[in-house]
Amino acid sequence: MQKPLTYADAGVSIAAGNALVRAIAPLVRATARPGADAEIGGFGGFFDPKAAGFKDPLLVAANDGVGTKLRLAIDTGNHATVGIDLVAMCVNDLIVQGAEPLFFLDYFASAKLDPAVAQAVIAGIADGCRIAGCALIGGETAEMPGMYAPGDYDLAGFAVGAVERGEQLTGDKVAAGDVLLGLASSGAHSNGFSLIRRLIEGVPLDRPAPFDIERTLGDALLEPTRIYVRSLLPVIRAGHVHALAHITGGGLLENVPRVLPEGCHARIDAGAWLQSPLFAWLQARGRIEPGELARTFNCGIGMVISVAADAVTPVSEALAAAGETVHVIGAVDVGPRGCTVFGADEVWNSRGAWEAVHLA
Repeated sequence: MQKPLTYADAGVSIAAGNALVRAIAPLVRATARPGADAEIGGFGGFFDPKAAGFKDPLLVAANDGVGTKLRLAIDTGNHATVGIDLVAMCVNDLIVQGAEPLFFLDYFASAKLDPAVAQAVIAGIADGCRIAGCALIGGETAEMPGMYAPGDYDLAGFAVGAVERGEQLTGDKVAAGDVLLGLASSGAHSNGFSLIRRLIEGVPLDRPAPFDIERTLGDALLEPTRIYVRSLLPVIRAGHVHALAHITGGGLLENVPRVLPEGCHARIDAGAWLQSPLFAWLQARGRIEPGELARTFNCGIGMVISVAADAVTPVSEALAAAGETVHVIGAVDVGPRGCTVFGADEVWNSRGAWEAVHLA
């Protein structure tokens, strides 16, 4: 007589899913903030903008993933920080609208749930939410046999923020004469990893990184995306910021023009900040042309801020006090909407840049 089939026989464990929810409940609870209690288990999460202090808010939503950086996390077995990346890629997109992140939801999918891996990833998501000041109010853990290779998983994140009506950043305040400030990135963040993985083919991930011998190559490349929310909110609310550009896929060349009005052209000086050892090594290893580098990676600048000339000092000082590394990287001029990175051919010369870093 044939044994009755169960959902577990098909590869899905309801018990494992329930156990994961119980295990992550304290992590989620630790992200509670005014407006949300950060409890999970219901069919949806509530948020009260009034309790968060908003009077007439506009809601802003963003969603993103981590891309093929996940492959490195899976290959190294280091799942602790990709959750921070997931939150960062969403909340950094909210802050450029002037919006304070309020709450976050995640989606974790795999062929077979590995509770230890899922808990590590979600712990990272909770860490990211605490850094950004938003509540983790829900998510979905999907076990889908046949959809993923054994051991693989995928992530998606969804964030909602709020800004008081009339205070949103739309780029309409940007004008010729504005100064461009750049906030240092924490590495490649979560972009360009398909190229990075191509460049490191054959290089053991457990060996010291050529550009950072204190860490393995895998750990160095998994450095999580920097979250800029807490440092930027005060200068935004003080009215100093005209526009913000989150430097993600497309690099400086593609992202800065997204916040410029017609008739404004961003001119960025490639020599305004020291090229990091990571990007110097990647560029030299792949003989990447400077233009391609600026269109693929953040090149060491994770956020660009457009401010009036008389706001450069107070904004720079406030951001430095909040822990950011700030560079004056260029200016806005009259011209067709776009971005030009000057001096890249001289400053970001593959061989010269890597030799300078390597021999330092």
